Amino acid sequence: MILHARKRAQEITNIKASPTAHHLLTEIEQFLVPLTHDTTGQTFQEVVQMWELDWSRMNVSNAQCEDWIKPSLLDTIPYQEILTIVYATMEINADYSLLPNVTLGFRILDSCYSKALAVECALRLMSEVQIVPNYSCGKQRKMSAIIGESFSSTTLPVARLLGLYGLSQVSHSAVLPILSDKNQFPSFLRTVMNGYSQPLGLVELIKLFDWTWIGIIYADKDFSVQASQQLKEAFIEAHACVAFNEVLPTEHSRKAVLSLVEKIVKSSATVVIIYAYGPQVALLLEEITAQNVTGKVWVASSSWITDSVVSKRELWKTLHGTLGFAMYSGDIPGFKEFLYSIHPLKYPHDIYMKPFWEAAFSCRWTDSETLKQVKKVESASEVPFCSGDEHVQILDQTIFPVDNLRFTYTMFNAVYSLAHALHNLQTCRPGEGPFRNNTCADRNYFQPWQLLHYVKKVHFVNKAGHEIYFDVNGDAPVLYDIINWQLRSEESMKSVKLGSYKVNDDGSQTLIINKSTIMWSAGYIQYFPQTPQSVCSSSCPPGYRKVPLQGMPICCYDCVQCSEGKISNQTDAADCIKCSEVFWSNEERMACISKQVDYLSYEDALGAVLTGVIIYLSIISASVLLIFIVYRDTPIVRANNQDLSYFLLVALILCFLCSLLFIGKPNNLNCKVRQSAFGITFSVCISSIMAKTITVAVAFGATRPGSFQKRWVGSKIPSLISLFCSTLQIFICSVWLGMSSPYPVKNLNVYKNKIILECNEGSITMFYCMLGYLGLLAIVCFIIAFIVRSLPDRYNEAKFITFSMLIFISVWLSFIPAYMSTKGKYVAAVEIFAILSSGTGLLSCIFFPKCYIMLLRPELNTKVSAKQKGH
Repeated sequence: MILHARKRAQEITNIKASPTAHHLLTEIEQFLVPLTHDTTGQTFQEVVQMWELDWSRMNVSNAQCEDWIKPSLLDTIPYQEILTIVYATMEINADYSLLPNVTLGFRILDSCYSKALAVECALRLMSEVQIVPNYSCGKQRKMSAIIGESFSSTTLPVARLLGLYGLSQVSHSAVLPILSDKNQFPSFLRTVMNGYSQPLGLVELIKLFDWTWIGIIYADKDFSVQASQQLKEAFIEAHACVAFNEVLPTEHSRKAVLSLVEKIVKSSATVVIIYAYGPQVALLLEEITAQNVTGKVWVASSSWITDSVVSKRELWKTLHGTLGFAMYSGDIPGFKEFLYSIHPLKYPHDIYMKPFWEAAFSCRWTDSETLKQVKKVESASEVPFCSGDEHVQILDQTIFPVDNLRFTYTMFNAVYSLAHALHNLQTCRPGEGPFRNNTCADRNYFQPWQLLHYVKKVHFVNKAGHEIYFDVNGDAPVLYDIINWQLRSEESMKSVKLGSYKVNDDGSQTLIINKSTIMWSAGYIQYFPQTPQSVCSSSCPPGYRKVPLQGMPICCYDCVQCSEGKISNQTDAADCIKCSEVFWSNEERMACISKQVDYLSYEDALGAVLTGVIIYLSIISASVLLIFIVYRDTPIVRANNQDLSYFLLVALILCFLCSLLFIGKPNNLNCKVRQSAFGITFSVCISSIMAKTITVAVAFGATRPGSFQKRWVGSKIPSLISLFCSTLQIFICSVWLGMSSPYPVKNLNVYKNKIILECNEGSITMFYCMLGYLGLLAIVCFIIAFIVRSLPDRYNEAKFITFSMLIFISVWLSFIPAYMSTKGKYVAAVEIFAILSSGTGLLSCIFFPKCYIMLLRPELNTKVSAKQKGH
């Protein structure tokens, strides 16, 4: 219906109801279709205004509607949302600064909770006269955008359809998270928050009150199923448990409802979260009220916390104390006065007005179709008649709220969002547009995708002073009110705002609640003096921790004393607190006491003995060196490369002395130096021995006529071999120190009442690379010595070198398992023992026989004796 703009909005109600228009639903699905162009030759100066409520399809959808609620009742809350569309459209059309020379109109269709009808309604809106996909049959109006649907389940197919055409769709109450996926729903936006954040907020609420045993009831709908799954996952992270997770029956199945109520009653969970829509929740609450179930705290999702279900007086006793998340509220200036001004006599052609009056005041008009329906089931004398003298001002806020508007407020913002988008489109300056070549959209014949561009970019401050905009996913900023329904008297049920929940721009969450204003349910007009508990098991005293029972959720537990080294100093501890590294738990497991620090020290008996052995062996090595220096001109010293002998003896002295680094309190310096010093000094020893062995082989090989080895006799090759092999070990140790050097640590795992100070090798791989390289040198040296062992004994050290390498290899092969299995300060002792044993083996096998000759058998240390073959 298109009327001339000169008529006032109050006059634009000349709508004839169809014969079945009395079949109203609990929730009316609404579409908003702004009209911005008339194709009959009228210009924008000829302002057009339309208010069309299309109920021509009601005779088809009646059967589906009756499955949900009684056909004689109208849901007052959605009707208020229709009035919001009327009021917002009137305001916009009266505001010439917003859309000058452009007048908006709208058309409302009912999809009756049906996905199929929702798609059909969308196609009807796009095709105008009759449903012809991809064609618009209308000649006198142009659809710009759609507002709807209310429910997420019916919004999904409509959003997919409209996305194909790039037609803007703004929902004021559909919160399903998947609708934020712009790949699937490119033209969908909403003035409500993405529902993904609501379960996270509910978890924060549960954590605030220390509830750990929660029941979940959800509807078998996309949004509710996804939300319940998200809740369960979030509860696990918050160390809370789900006592039961049940689907709310969607049909009038008394058996299913009774089964669900029985589970609720039997469960020890005090707190029950209900994620469903109002009509479904009403079925459950009616049975709970009938069975007089008390002592439960109901936590509601935003989908029903402010629904008309709370307007049913018979449910107030059950709903008393209910907590829930609600869409943020806002004030619409002038809207309250507009709502108070409505009356059936003032708007006689409004097909909704009389059914609203009947539902709000519990009366019947004598000429209404509702009365005929009522007469079928009860006596007409029991039905009070409407007089027309009733006043909207006396209606309870649960029936017809005029303050703290929520979905009405988001509907208002949805209408204004489209109006501002149209305003931005209309005011685009040529050459400064957002489209190709900086062009603007045609003001009269713009494409849907062009308007969609402006809708996405909307950013304005509404009349309540709130910023309205959409994020990159087409969602409104996350901001919830937390409310508590309180039964103040038999005639008054009031929602009290306790605080708010907000998701900040950085993703952090802010939950603010005034606990002192909460009224907890424990029956009719009563409240708990303290916050009710919802736990599976009793609290554990200090010194104990909770241990989950087998086959039960983790919130059902036994109390077990903390293990050694851990304490709990509070009741109901989820876990014991580990004592710090310098403390240990007492017998009661309630406090930490100091630990004894232990390491291989010089004062320790084992450390003192090892220190004495180290010094003794170092002196012996120095004495051997001194003997070799004194007898440096004798044949036995000169014949075995005396420079290498000196070098080897010095290296052995250093090997013994480096063991001292393993004794004493570990610190950064000695931890870094000791293994590298040990590895380098021993590599020098083995390299020198290998060079001496090669010298023997070269010396006797050079005695053969024409041997190429003659050129190597007397050369610096042995020294170069020793230097080269030692340099490789230096390189390995340098890489080790550069990449992951050893460092001191406090080992708390060896003894329960002691701290073992030791060195962590940093990279155990590099440690074994260092040992492996030593082993490789020893094996090569052993092989060469074994090959040349049959040469004349007097000059030949090969046999002694072979024995020394056997000792060396045996010691270090035994060292590895001993090192791996030893703990505490004895690890250092094992390594010191291996160093001393292998060093002593080298010293005794290689140098003691020569010292014996030099000191006790000097007659063998002559040139004549040196020329003899055997001995």
